[in-house]
Amino acid sequence: MHDKTDQPHWHEPKAGENAGFGKFTRKPMPYDSFMEAEGVPVYRGIGVRRVQDLPMNPWHRLGGRGSYIQLYGTEGLWGCYIVEVPGAGALNIERHLYEKLVLVVEGRGSTEVWQEGGKKHTFEWQKGSLFTIPLNAFHRFVNAASSPALLLCGTSAPNIMNLIDNPNFIFNCDHSFTDRFSGADDFFLPRDDIEPDPVRGLAMCRTNLIPDVINCDLPLDNRRSPGYRRVEPRMASNRFYMFVGQHETGRYAKAHKHHSTAVLICIEGKGYTYTWPDALGATPWRDGKSDKILRQDYEPVGLVTAAPMSGDWFHQHFGTSAGPLRLLAWHGPNNHPALKPGRPGEKMADIWAIDIDKGGNAIPYHMEDPAIRLEFEQTVAREGVKSRMNPVFYKRPPAAGEEVPADM
Repeated sequence: MHDKTDQPHWHEPKAGENAGFGKFTRKPMPYDSFMEAEGVPVYRGIGVRRVQDLPMNPWHRLGGRGSYIQLYGTEGLWGCYIVEVPGAGALNIERHLYEKLVLVVEGRGSTEVWQEGGKKHTFEWQKGSLFTIPLNAFHRFVNAASSPALLLCGTSAPNIMNLIDNPNFIFNCDHSFTDRFSGADDFFLPRDDIEPDPVRGLAMCRTNLIPDVINCDLPLDNRRSPGYRRVEPRMASNRFYMFVGQHETGRYAKAHKHHSTAVLICIEGKGYTYTWPDALGATPWRDGKSDKILRQDYEPVGLVTAAPMSGDWFHQHFGTSAGPLRLLAWHGPNNHPALKPGRPGEKMADIWAIDIDKGGNAIPYHMEDPAIRLEFEQTVAREGVKSRMNPVFYKRPPAAGEEVPADM
């Protein structure tokens, strides 16, 4: 480099040396720069106990107060923010070339959705409502109460902005995606019919609005913990993947691992999550590596990123309240390991629900660190809740041909 920093000059490395700086600082992507220019806080971390407690600033573009939330591990994969709808007021009209999911944290009101020159669709929402805004549709959020409403939004804005890098085009494209928003009168009519998802055969519901995701019925799943319930809402042909899961009172999930993408949103109950790099193994407490384990406590509406850094991370979720722990999981578009791009026709397995001693990515209870069970039992006891983790759960299943013990 020359002395004048505005005149970079290439120097070929000497023999035995490598080209370049060697060490460097990561530059902001277009979406990072866009967030910073919006004039609202950008919260970064592994999670937050309650989004209601995050600081918010006036947001000129949206017309309310708000804050961006970019949890570790989600950078570039999908975006998130909270926005406050003024009491007895409304946010500004929007349209954009990215998908958006909305969870109502507080308040009640309505949303208006329409295409250029088309009919305006209006539906009502309340605390716990979950819905989507169809791609590039005009929309406006209206508050029906005198107190502010709070909305948590997940978007594919980073994916679009980091590729196109032209906000004017993203916010002012006039194309109507009629394949995503047909304009049918029943488009936002809630539906609860369950069908198997076409990839893994798990419970799925095609609906663009769930009036109350906190209390809606969930089909039995059993993949994460005994009695676990789960459903995948599919909304407006979005690529943005999500599911709703619930652990029974007094029970906790098996640890399992995957790469960064998922954020768990606590919508009922309270609890905590542990997450650690898979390189630490299945028993990091016993192996003296507890200083490298991360923990996030939460209550409604709290967030935690399942895998906050690069590579695969184990994560394990614990409900500690008298009621069940219900979590909404947002993964962003085309990010879930089972749904990300790959070789068409490739044979795959649901390894995230298969135990590691059987070739999967989940730690069975009989192989987990003993500190996990001990802490959970002590924690729920302090809350006046009885652990329902049956001792049988911690027994090693008999191998093929092995005699089954009488107590199993």
